[in-house]
Amino acid sequence: MREGELPGLLVNEIGGKHGILHGHVAFLKKHFYLITMKEFLEDRKRMSKKVQAIYLWWHKPVIDQELLQSLPNLKVIANSGVGMDHLDLKLVASFGVKMANAPRAVSSSTADTGMALLLASARRLVEGYHIAMSSGMEYCEADILGVKVTGATLGIIGMGSIGYKIALRAKAFEMNILYHNRTRRKEQEEQAVGATYCETIDSLLQRADFVMVVVSLTPQTHKLIGKREMELMKPTATLINISRGAVVDQEALVTALQTGVIRAAALDVTYPEPLPRDHTLLKLKNVIITPHLGIKTDKATYMITEEAVENILAALNGLPIPSEVLPS
Repeated sequence: MREGELPGLLVNEIGGKHGILHGHVAFLKKHFYLITMKEFLEDRKRMSKKVQAIYLWWHKPVIDQELLQSLPNLKVIANSGVGMDHLDLKLVASFGVKMANAPRAVSSSTADTGMALLLASARRLVEGYHIAMSSGMEYCEADILGVKVTGATLGIIGMGSIGYKIALRAKAFEMNILYHNRTRRKEQEEQAVGATYCETIDSLLQRADFVMVVVSLTPQTHKLIGKREMELMKPTATLINISRGAVVDQEALVTALQTGVIRAAALDVTYPEPLPRDHTLLKLKNVIITPHLGIKTDKATYMITEEAVENILAALNGLPIPSEVLPS
């Protein structure tokens, strides 16, 4: 099939640090003529007219006014995840370009990551691993004690599709579930997971043994969890963040962990990513940090690409976009 018979799809690169996965290329080529940013920049005059869609993988390529102005036939940008904070949605919309994310593909894997962090922190798995692997290991100290998960109270801030799947998992661990959300869930949804709605975040923070943050990064949620919020938490509580790093005030978190305001933290996200190698958070024993593993499973990443293709093809054919994102 000649390249002209397929719509052009701009991607950052294939493979590499910020490229689409090699295993996804064959599937994408069934539907699109792939154009990398290198190819685009080397032959901008010819390639600019071919590009009808952009697939962002790990926030790349960067979408700015210059790029948008150079793509007269661009119709849609598909994102490989839920969070859209790396895009100027109003700018993109001003060019008449549609936008879509991939909420269906990522929710289960991200929920799994949240529960994995909760369990690892509660049972001190990382610390235990280092003890077990140490050259001088003879026995485990009796005071290497974790905290019990069964029967503990989990507070979920943000009960969208990911937050609800976390609640489903927490129910299996016989946890008491509190949640705060902009919109309260239906009564039958609450009953299905045994969740209790909290009108305010403060009420949730004061009662939870584990606080899981699962919100999108917006101007309203930037540093949503700061010094005041951490001081409302129990000194035995653990903060888990699987949303975006900037939702938590990291300076305040460092102080809270150092001074015993809260027991521990487990973070799949930070700002920046990765943290500078001399950052204090990397030196504290009561914090677990993972490198934004939320969606990173083989099946989830492939499902993300499938969802992106579905969204792009709908946009190019003038059909409703299943996961369209509108500027607020």
